Amino acid sequence: MLSNARRPPEVPASALADTLVERLTGTYAAAADPVRARAMTAYMKDVAPFLGIPTPLRRELSKVVTAGTPAPAESDCAALALRCWRLPEREYRYFAVDYLRRHVRRCSSGFLPVVRHLIVTVPWWDTVDLLAAHTVGPLVAADPALASVMDEWIEDEDIWLARTALLHQLRYKDATDTGRLFAYCRRRAGHPDFFLRKAIGWSLREYAKTDPGAVRAFVEAERGCLSPLSVREALKNL
Repeated sequence: MLSNARRPPEVPASALADTLVERLTGTYAAAADPVRARAMTAYMKDVAPFLGIPTPLRRELSKVVTAGTPAPAESDCAALALRCWRLPEREYRYFAVDYLRRHVRRCSSGFLPVVRHLIVTVPWWDTVDLLAAHTVGPLVAADPALASVMDEWIEDEDIWLARTALLHQLRYKDATDTGRLFAYCRRRAGHPDFFLRKAIGWSLREYAKTDPGAVRAFVEAERGCLSPLSVREALKNL
């Protein structure tokens, strides 16, 4: 099964990724700010080192890195992401996440094992949430058969895979599979982890923008099972 691949995926050969990574490491390293890097690392609970590049500047630098490069194939996306994930500083992963978000339509369902590796490797909310909503979500929407993989991930002991399953429909709006959304929230309602409880509330709050009555009814029916954090987040805008 796609979701059960535990070995790190092999990095495909990619001339485009070679070019991008060479440009990326040179451009980002030149903009590093050690003082800001220490503050950013501390803010992210020391999950990984940072170069110290603020988001607006990083996005401008990323435009320089990608300028004049062709649209990627799926193998290029895989090579670029996997190589960025091997670099220690977090900003390189942000570049990869943004790149995948831009080009996810060029990737097939066979790309999901690569994304799984990105999710579980030095995971934190800063990369996982964007991958969930902007890469996993579109992949599942394009191939509904992948919903069965989300059914596996919601049961996984890795909280980041479970969080991804909860959040992958964030942008679906009217296309949301409400049965699956509510079942996932119910399944993980009693989990003590903050990130899962927060994700339950967030996924419900986002769907409430489309169908507030359904979310309100679900929360009222499940209030005895949902954590106060999940309830508070779900009803924040209602």
